[in-house]
Amino acid sequence: MRCVICHCEPRNRRGKPVGKVNCKNMKQDCPVPACPRATLLPGHCCHTCPKGPPEKNLAPHFDTFEYFQDKEDDLDKPYNDRSYLSSEGLARDDARTEFVALLTSGPEPWHPTSSAVAKARFTLLRSSLLFSISYERLGRPSRVRFSDPEGNVLFEHPVQKSAAPEDGMLCGMWRTVSKANVQLLRGEQLRVSLITRAQPSGEVHGHILKHRALFAETFGAILTSSDPLHLGAGGMAMLTLSDTESNLHFILMARGLLEPGAGESSSVPLRVRILYQGQTLREVQANITREDPDFAEVLSDLSTHELQWLVQGQLRIVAETEGRHARQLAGTITTRRSCDTIQSVLCGADALMPTKTGAVGSAKLALHENGTLEYQVQVVGTASEVMGITLETKPRRKSKRNILFDMTPSYKDGLAWGAWQSPSARDAHMLLQNELFLNVATKDWAEGELRGQVISLPYSGLLTRYTEMPVALAGQLVSPPVSSGAGGHAWLSLDEHCHLHYEISVAGLGRPSDGTVSAHLHGVAELGEMGARPHQHKRLLKGFYSTEAQGVVKDLDADLLQHLAQGTAFLQVSTKAHPHGEMRGRVHIPNQCHAGGTRLTPEEALGEAQFSEGTKTRDLEQLKKDPNSCFFEGQLRAHGTRWAPDYDKKCSICSCQKRTVICDPILCQPLNCTHQVHPEELCCPICEEKREKEELKLERARDSSEGCYFDGDKTWRGSGTRWHPVVPPFGLIKCAICTCKGTTGEVHCEKVQCPRLTCANPVRVSPSDCCKQCPAPEKSVPKLADSMQADGPRACRFGRRWYLNNESWHPSVPPFGEMKCILCWCVSGETHCQRQECPPSACASPATRDNPCCAKCRALDAPLDAQEKVHDDKVEAWSH
Repeated sequence: MRCVICHCEPRNRRGKPVGKVNCKNMKQDCPVPACPRATLLPGHCCHTCPKGPPEKNLAPHFDTFEYFQDKEDDLDKPYNDRSYLSSEGLARDDARTEFVALLTSGPEPWHPTSSAVAKARFTLLRSSLLFSISYERLGRPSRVRFSDPEGNVLFEHPVQKSAAPEDGMLCGMWRTVSKANVQLLRGEQLRVSLITRAQPSGEVHGHILKHRALFAETFGAILTSSDPLHLGAGGMAMLTLSDTESNLHFILMARGLLEPGAGESSSVPLRVRILYQGQTLREVQANITREDPDFAEVLSDLSTHELQWLVQGQLRIVAETEGRHARQLAGTITTRRSCDTIQSVLCGADALMPTKTGAVGSAKLALHENGTLEYQVQVVGTASEVMGITLETKPRRKSKRNILFDMTPSYKDGLAWGAWQSPSARDAHMLLQNELFLNVATKDWAEGELRGQVISLPYSGLLTRYTEMPVALAGQLVSPPVSSGAGGHAWLSLDEHCHLHYEISVAGLGRPSDGTVSAHLHGVAELGEMGARPHQHKRLLKGFYSTEAQGVVKDLDADLLQHLAQGTAFLQVSTKAHPHGEMRGRVHIPNQCHAGGTRLTPEEALGEAQFSEGTKTRDLEQLKKDPNSCFFEGQLRAHGTRWAPDYDKKCSICSCQKRTVICDPILCQPLNCTHQVHPEELCCPICEEKREKEELKLERARDSSEGCYFDGDKTWRGSGTRWHPVVPPFGLIKCAICTCKGTTGEVHCEKVQCPRLTCANPVRVSPSDCCKQCPAPEKSVPKLADSMQADGPRACRFGRRWYLNNESWHPSVPPFGEMKCILCWCVSGETHCQRQECPPSACASPATRDNPCCAKCRALDAPLDAQEKVHDDKVEAWSH
């Protein structure tokens, strides 16, 4: 977080020096740059003026793309400027990286079989790779395949029929990409293919590349060969408008224009034309080589008609070579196609003059290929009558807002909906660059009670986005109403397994230091019916820091599902400032679900839904042809799938890994209770006692916001707790350690790091252990033999080692290592272990007080800091 600076502030507490960390966002203190085109350097927080000419890139013609800064100009300072994010700031976010791929037929060596072409855009968002793929001359693909340079399949995404906002598009997500695969991606080593029934090995392929033009692209085209018999040829164009002038920048990437036998350095003339209704408007010429086949150019001073035709999708781009082997590629230029959702949350905190009325606005927009902008804007809880809903740019002067389009005539009963038929190319460009705003003016707030930036929300896999309006979340809908400047909206849906999928966006909550945000789903008709147990029918979804949260809930109870069906459920977002709810919305999802969802097979119950869906989409013939599939118990299984075997449906899990079936028993977590029950349908026993007290304790822990809810075993963990996760249906995962970050409510899990071993033949003590150990050196046989005589004291065996009578040691417990606060000793063949205790009388000794095992001594004369308490709890937990 390069815009946040922290310092350690010394304090005295009861005569002892302690410290407190204070952090501040310094972006608001950035100086205003003196130059008109300030840039944001990598690793910097503030925009700075360039000191000299930019460094020469390996591809200098890409420098023709301009980066669009959010210029201050004469923006009046009293205006609230917190929500104005520049497009450069969004694109330069370290957590988000853009990639592109041109997909044509014919792997290496060149054996084209199709004239199909596809253009794929990729966004690496944290550890997920999102993709939007548009294609032409291609039947509906069945799978999207990712492979490494050697051709090994890394991941396959099954294509759903309803998983795209429009025809000729497919959308998807590769979740939790490994670090090794991210390195391949950043090194441009990943390859993507579209699998069809006609071509099970892939009909079109391409390498995934970084491209700086992606950030600025607002118009695009897919180029196909004018000769359908010319297989393996295709291209794509990425276009954008200049920041202020009517110049059109474009980059053309093509394959198949050059003859396969042509030398790398041989130059071929290329002519690129822009056509309107078959008439040439613009024409440029250049030479291309096999070594450098891309082409970049700027078309200057486009006329009003040309700009209008551009946004309406009436211009075509044609690229053709000349000579004996002349070839031609052509395509229609349209606005950028994407699976992202254009939306906006309008709140009072982001208004030009901030308000706190508890109202909210929620908008969803769609820009079609013919340039029409379809919009839906709902407004909830305004303090007075709505007088205007407008689409605007950032204002340049306090007294004058720049209105592009007035939606007010279409507003009725809290909803404005319709279409803007004639936005200009500049308007469409600014929309796709996140540079437009929606403003709601009311009778009491003539300049605007609500305002929100129109932002493209990255694809998340939630199909409800394309079919429904989100649920508006407003302070006025909380009981009692809250006058907040924040607002939000959420999409929710139940799938065929009765799992609840949700995605929440909020705005106006201020800096993250104001506290974490938690979302609760309330399933009651009225607030007064909660009675003495306020936690009943209340389900914590997720705690989140930023403006978005998404996830899946798989075990909703019957009452909550019924309230969702009746429309008497509420989604509520709470903050530390408003722990009983800052914004709320009513949720109505008709359903026929029962408690916990429908009965699933163990295969369907796995979180790896994409694999099970992929298995359904493949037919038997494709599985037979797949060299990586497995045959087990009379059935073919696809590579990557997991299932419960017939020989043990309840307590085993199998997986197919490249023709090899691996089956493991489910490990049960140790239970810390005296009364255990073993339900017939479960593999592992569960605790039965004190359930009512645990529920109340859980609710108090949730309300304190100082802990984490772990969805794996449906438990609440205290801040700082470490544990081995339990993930149904796999059971206890000993090779992972999870930690609860109490300040954020996040659960961080990581693989156990096994210690380096120096022995040549390490062994796994127990089959369920994660790490191997060096075998303990055996004691000398004569010595042990002497000690085992009938008339002598017997030795003790602990783990794989023998200990002599009266010998003491600290036990070693994998994977945590030596437990220094526990001492074991051998007494006549019996092992005794005890945790080291510090008596109160010994607490005066400085040597004892510094002992990490004597945390209880320190508690007698000084209050513990939160972190020290956590450490004590941790030591206590491990000792048990």
